[in-house]
Formats: sequence, structure tokens, C-alpha cells
Amino acid sequence: MSDPQRPRASLRTAVVWEVLKDALDRRAKATGRDGALDVLDTGGGSGNFAVPVARLGHRVTVVDPSPNALFALERRAAEAGVAERVRGVQGDAHGLFDVVERGGYDAVLCHGVLEYVDDPAEGLRNAVAALRPAGTLSVLAAGLGGAVLARALAGHFTEARQALADPEGRWGAGDPMPRRFTADQLTELVAGAGLEVGAVHGVRVFADLVPGVLVDTEPGALDALLQLEAAAAELPAFHSVATQLHVLAERD
Repeated sequence: MSDPQRPRASLRTAVVWEVLKDALDRRAKATGRDGALDVLDTGGGSGNFAVPVARLGHRVTVVDPSPNALFALERRAAEAGVAERVRGVQGDAHGLFDVVERGGYDAVLCHGVLEYVDDPAEGLRNAVAALRPAGTLSVLAAGLGGAVLARALAGHFTEARQALADPEGRWGAGDPMPRRFTADQLTELVAGAGLEVGAVHGVRVFADLVPGVLVDTEPGALDALLQLEAAAAELPAFHSVATQLHVLAERD
């Protein structure tokens, strides 16, 4: 994912960013701690969300298994002038509490993690255990329907059907994504971890299907497509064709 602050990249991140920003604003007001939250970004990589969150004034800890990603995070945070508010540590979702504090965060981002971990339920439970009471969890994961639609539109009909039938939502041995979810599967995972689901959004409903040349050359096309994505994101009918699914939830 790209930085939510960059216009072209916003096609892929705008919906999640707006929902996350509003949720952090609400949580900051509720805590009354001068508006600064402690945020944990599991699998946060090079800081695609961590750095913009730090720009809002929050303290962000990024846990990622890749040293290269953490190096890029350090560089990006320095370039953005938020190095003092961003900390990167090497680790993963299953060994989370080897590197961070249990129950120490007002918000946890679990973006692009559940597709790759061996046990999504355990990974999610660890993310929840990192939350303080009334903390906010943001989950972003690959959507099954978007992959099926993409394979079908590319003429790979057998692969599209395979993805529908496969328990992990994979279209074949060459599929780079280990696992995909339906909206029901993702919300059940979140609820099963003891959280109250607040909102579900479809992400990149249209963005991956529209030719890039159209968005780049047609006057006003980018803004119009962003508005369309935002309008469709909350409608359950579009969750089934979204490339990604976003769930926002809170700990009691």
C-alpha cells in the first residue's frame, strides 16, 4: 500500500484512511490525554499508515518481520519529521508480546496480516490482547469476491471458479495470496476475538477495475472515483466484490 496522503495512491487507501482517522479522533477525545494515542501497527512494514498516523500527533509502534521494511520505515518517518513518534521493532503477530507490551495500546492496526499468518484467529487474539480497555482495532484483509471478479474479467474463468470453491479463496498454485476472506468470515473472526464490530467497509471496489490511463487523463476522474468508492464502501452489496475488506471494532 502507498501513503494515504499521496493523491494517486489514495484510490487504494482513502476509504480505510478516513475511517481510521475518524476512529482515532474519537478515541483521542475519549481518553482525554492531550489527543495523543499509543498506536500499534502489526505488520506495518515501511509505514504506509504508521507515518500518516504519527503526523496526526500519535505515538506509533510498528512490528514487522522484515528488517528492510523497518529500515524504510525509519527513513520515511525521518523524512516526514515524525521520527520521534515512530518506533519500529522486528517481530510478528504470533510472537507479538515478545516485543511489545500486552494491553498497552489505545488502537491496533492489523492490516494485511491475517492473510499470511498460520492461524488468523490466534493472530487476531494477540492483536486484541494488545489493546487497552475500550481500545480500537482496525483490520484490513484481502476479499474473496474481488479476486474472483478480477480473474473472471481477465478471462481466467476456471481460476475464478477455483477461488470460489477453495477454502482459503485461492485460485491456484500460482496464487501469491495465501488466504482471502468474505465479509462474514472476517467479522466472525473479529467478534470471536471478543470485540464489538462497529463498521465494515469494502475497499477498492472499483479502483482495481478502472483503467489507470482513464483516471490519470480524464479531468476530475480521480476525485469522482474516490467519491464513488466512498459511497459504495459501506453498502453490503459491494462488500462481496471488494478487493479488500476493512473492519473497525472496539474492545469492551
